[in-house]
Amino acid sequence: MKEIRDGSQANRMSKSASSDSNPLVLDVDDFKGNYSFDDLFGNLVTELLPSYLEKEADSSESHGNIVGIDALSNGNLRSNAGKSAQGLSSPLFPEVDALLSLFKNSSTQLVDLKRQVDGKLNNLKKEVAVQDLKHRKTLAELEKGVDGLFGSFARLDSRISSVGHTAAKIGDHLQSADTQRESASQTIELIKYLMEFNRSPGDLTALSPLFTDDNRVAEAASIAQKLRSFADEDVGRQKTTVSSAVGNATSSKGLEVAISNLQEYCNELENRLLARFDAATQKRDLTRMGEYAKILSQFNRGTSAMQHYVGLRPMFDIEVMNADAKLVLGDEGAQPSPSNVAKGLSSMFKEITDTVRKEATTIAAVFPSPKDVMSILVQRVLEDRVPKLLEKLLQKPSLVNPPSMEEGGLVLYLRLLAVAYEKTQEFSKDLRSVGCGDLDVEGLTESLFLPHKDIYVECEQASLKQLYKAKMDELRSESQLSSESSGTIGRSKGASMALSNPEISVAVVTEFVRWNEEATSRCSLFSLQPATLAASVKVVFTCLLDQVSSSSLFTFRVCSC
Repeated sequence: MKEIRDGSQANRMSKSASSDSNPLVLDVDDFKGNYSFDDLFGNLVTELLPSYLEKEADSSESHGNIVGIDALSNGNLRSNAGKSAQGLSSPLFPEVDALLSLFKNSSTQLVDLKRQVDGKLNNLKKEVAVQDLKHRKTLAELEKGVDGLFGSFARLDSRISSVGHTAAKIGDHLQSADTQRESASQTIELIKYLMEFNRSPGDLTALSPLFTDDNRVAEAASIAQKLRSFADEDVGRQKTTVSSAVGNATSSKGLEVAISNLQEYCNELENRLLARFDAATQKRDLTRMGEYAKILSQFNRGTSAMQHYVGLRPMFDIEVMNADAKLVLGDEGAQPSPSNVAKGLSSMFKEITDTVRKEATTIAAVFPSPKDVMSILVQRVLEDRVPKLLEKLLQKPSLVNPPSMEEGGLVLYLRLLAVAYEKTQEFSKDLRSVGCGDLDVEGLTESLFLPHKDIYVECEQASLKQLYKAKMDELRSESQLSSESSGTIGRSKGASMALSNPEISVAVVTEFVRWNEEATSRCSLFSLQPATLAASVKVVFTCLLDQVSSSSLFTFRVCSC
């Protein structure tokens, strides 16, 4: 045990000597980056403090463990000390003196390092203050320079703006002068052309090549219209100017010659253009058609060209209209039925609507004002094609000598009128959806039936009376046949009364009511105003009351079903 204690003391002394011979050296660079004082002093304490190992209870000897401890990672303190096992009788902190010396040395070095760092910081602060002052002076000088530049730019911008305004004024003056020069040049040209037309009446042989060149018809048409406008205005001024009678007569005479020649030339040019337009139409050359239509629009706003185009449409040919009559009326001489007429009108109006829709596509691609052309086209349909069919379909009957019931009577005319009116109204709506410009399609359609609507109420009243008379004649005939079959004719006065006043069943009265219901539905169709509808329905119900009251003297017989 004594030997062991002596060995431990020797080891402590050697460690102290080692510690004193290798003092801790610190440097400022050691504290750069991610540095920890805890790690530093932890390594120092771990190196100098003893390590205790667990001992077994029955062991009398202790084994020492040698542990290699790395010094600081920065290389300032590196030592490998072996630690021997110590007995239980050794002091608890044998290295206190070494630790105290080490801590004092470290504290002294840290204080020195702090002074060095503070000195460097003061020097840096002074240098920063000097540089900041220089920077502020430089920045102030730059701001003054920038302010000067802004002032220079403002003056330059003002000068540029002034120069721009001056240039714009000069440009306006130049443009105005050029416009006046061009206008004067055009006026001189127009006067020269006007003098050519003012030579002698009907003399168009000595005109400029412009008016005879087929490749310059557009320019010729434009100039001719300007000349006509100029001449007309001059004549108007001459008539309103107070001057000598001779002067007025001479001036007016000269201008009248020019106007007459211009009118003749414009008519001839328009006819030439219409001929070319027709040729392009036959070839379906929409480009050429559009060019000629644009030129023709200078003559009366193109009205003649529009009417000419519409008038040549195949849908207005006589053969097409005859086919319409055959489709709606059937074979010639046959009595038309309302159902067949309704089918025929639907087919005919659908065909016309499809044709108008196709024409609308062509018109939109050719004419500058397609709405005006569509208005003329639809108007031609409603004033030419539809009325000619209605004339054949609806022949106004005579109320004095109405058609017999074998021919259909007045009721056939009224039924055909209702069918035609209803289908034509639907047709007008279809035309409106296709497009018809500013044309009043509804009003024009309504005007087609005005001659028939004027006598409609009288026809309805006469038709109800005719139906009633025919029914009563039928009942008398049936009663007479029944009496002849039973052999009761001439036997008594009651038999004679039965022939003159036949029995009327509920079924017959129901038929009276059905006639009036049909007549009332037609009243609703033809009467657009409530007052007119009320008056028409009143007439119809009056007829029903007259029929029922006339039949009230007869004997009613209820028929079992």
